[in-house]
Amino acid sequence: MAAELTLRDVLSAGEGRRTALVSPDSGLNLSYDGLRAQIDVLVGRLAELGIGQGDRVAIALPNGPEAILAFFAAALTCTAAPLNPAYTEEEYRFFLADTRAKALILPREGADAARKAAGDQVPVFRILRVEGGGYQLKPERHAGPARPAAPPVPDDTALVLHTSGTTSTPKRVPILHRALAVSARNIAATYRLSPEDVALCVMPLFHIHGIVASTLATLQSGGRIVVPDRFNVMGFWNLVKEQGATWFSATGAMHQMLINRAKQRDEKHADHRLRFIRSSSARLPEPVMKDMETYFAVPVLEAYGMTEAAHQMASNPLPPAPRKPGTVGMATGIDLSVVDEEGRRMPPGQIGEVVIRGDTIIRGYENNPEANATAFFGDWFRTGDQGVLDQDGYLRLTGRLKELINRGGEKVSPIEVDEVLLMHPLVMEAVTFGRPHATLGEEVAAAVIVKGPVSESELRSFCRDRLAKFKVPQSFYIVDAIPRTATGKIQRKKVAEVLAGSGPSAETGARAKTSGDRA
Repeated sequence: MAAELTLRDVLSAGEGRRTALVSPDSGLNLSYDGLRAQIDVLVGRLAELGIGQGDRVAIALPNGPEAILAFFAAALTCTAAPLNPAYTEEEYRFFLADTRAKALILPREGADAARKAAGDQVPVFRILRVEGGGYQLKPERHAGPARPAAPPVPDDTALVLHTSGTTSTPKRVPILHRALAVSARNIAATYRLSPEDVALCVMPLFHIHGIVASTLATLQSGGRIVVPDRFNVMGFWNLVKEQGATWFSATGAMHQMLINRAKQRDEKHADHRLRFIRSSSARLPEPVMKDMETYFAVPVLEAYGMTEAAHQMASNPLPPAPRKPGTVGMATGIDLSVVDEEGRRMPPGQIGEVVIRGDTIIRGYENNPEANATAFFGDWFRTGDQGVLDQDGYLRLTGRLKELINRGGEKVSPIEVDEVLLMHPLVMEAVTFGRPHATLGEEVAAAVIVKGPVSESELRSFCRDRLAKFKVPQSFYIVDAIPRTATGKIQRKKVAEVLAGSGPSAETGARAKTSGDRA
């Protein structure tokens, strides 16, 4: 039975002598046998250091083989809790306490903010590359007496992550071994991954996208993972060609960076082995998808994922099946539906809330009865996304329910307005949001990054020709950056908070100030 799986089953899928993991920056190459042996060494070491079932091990490592090895070691011993290595000391302190971490794995050097946050409460283990090319954990102090290492079972929690927290306090998401293993199989099946495939992992390995789509699905297929230390736009295509990558997965923001550079330099890339490019975790604008297929000569497949579903829920399929720009494709290995406010299924073509169920979906947030009380319609998990299914079962997302703009009773999807603004030849990026209004409650506003001078009246006229009057932004802001999460999701709430109190800037060409991480 597919659901009776653990991460041990994912690790066991690859043929022993085939290459499993490549680090182009460190020169490390591990076969499947070598990968399994390295993970077993670290599992044994955690047990020696007093870590066992029921514990959580936080991990704050940059991308690289150490992050993958530490994740598997922690998940197979107890529960892995990967954290963003760019967190501040205050953020680390919150997440270490919230996950009840019994240990923290850090790189050989640096990570001062994480080390300070751990203090005397959380033992720190440094992961080191030792003589002979292997890895070992060096404790600054032991967590406790040695404990026997017990193999995981499908219902054990392998991974705990947090929701992005862009609209509320982050919630803990416990993800079972069975969910990760089934999700890896679903993704491998969706893209027909095989031992001949080479995945370039550019997504952060503290995020569900990088962990499941790039890493676990590849290992499940017996293929090869290439893990650079960071996403580098400048050297990206050289790496794709040198490593013989057959696919990669990234966010819309990362794809936007790649296509912007290709268009600026008028460089078309066709001399590669890529079978497809995948996009997930943040919306991929239709113009970007079309430009990518033109400049990169490969199908671009947009997918739909979330932490609570162990990542992928839907995807556009490989050719010759149709891929539909503007949609996130069809359900992949789970049940997906669109319902009204009472949880009743909506017919094709009707907008409602997207709900999901299946082996990969969480059973509830951890220690959060208030959130769980509203998170389900029966056995259907409520994603909080608004969307519509077409007659073929392809899903088009129309917005986050919490982000819909209520203009005098008229509901406006910010994504719809974003898409229109991105059609303007001088607009590179756009984010639409609600701005307080004395009589309407909210009015529509938009922040844009532009390629050249453009007036507010020109942008408004462009939108008026393509949108109903009540959807046209009344305020425009020219900005240098759009706040995003570490994985490229637009932070609409943060944009609204920063800009709602300042005047619009497009008419004069002045630039409003925003800040935020870019993927």
